[in-house]
Amino acid sequence: MTPEPAKGAPAPRDNRWRLVESTMRRHGHKSHALIEALHSAQEAYGFLEDDVLRQVAAELRVPLSKAYGVATFYNFFTLKPQGRHTCVVCTGTACYIKGADQIMNVLEKKFDLKPGTTSPDGEVSVLTARCIGSCGLAPAAVLDGEVAAKLSPAQLVAKVERWMGHDQH
Repeated sequence: MTPEPAKGAPAPRDNRWRLVESTMRRHGHKSHALIEALHSAQEAYGFLEDDVLRQVAAELRVPLSKAYGVATFYNFFTLKPQGRHTCVVCTGTACYIKGADQIMNVLEKKFDLKPGTTSPDGEVSVLTARCIGSCGLAPAAVLDGEVAAKLSPAQLVAKVERWMGHDQH
């Protein structure tokens, strides 16, 4: 007999949840599977919904605080829905010295986008990373999964305007 899901848990027939369940089952529903299960959940749902986080913690028998701690510690995980487009600005030493702060400032001033936020229209999410391993290309950012090298604030503004559908040239 299948145990009753926790209050607010994803529906057992939800195909996305089945992917997460499969990962946990593959690891014997052991606590060491937490990161793998959270990866599966984020891939399936796009972000770690509160109910999904609670259910993973319950099924792996780990405190919710531990699951939440892991989800907030690693940059890969997000607790909020992401935009259609992502901009991850590297804030490592080389990138910062070469102008990452100017890039972040222009995103905030021109688009009201701070690290960890998504535009109201759901088009663009802005994140930061301590280092993306492209120090020789500083300042760098990852735009929709592709590294943008020696990025200027003007280049980023043009890209974000295209993403948001309002070129202002």
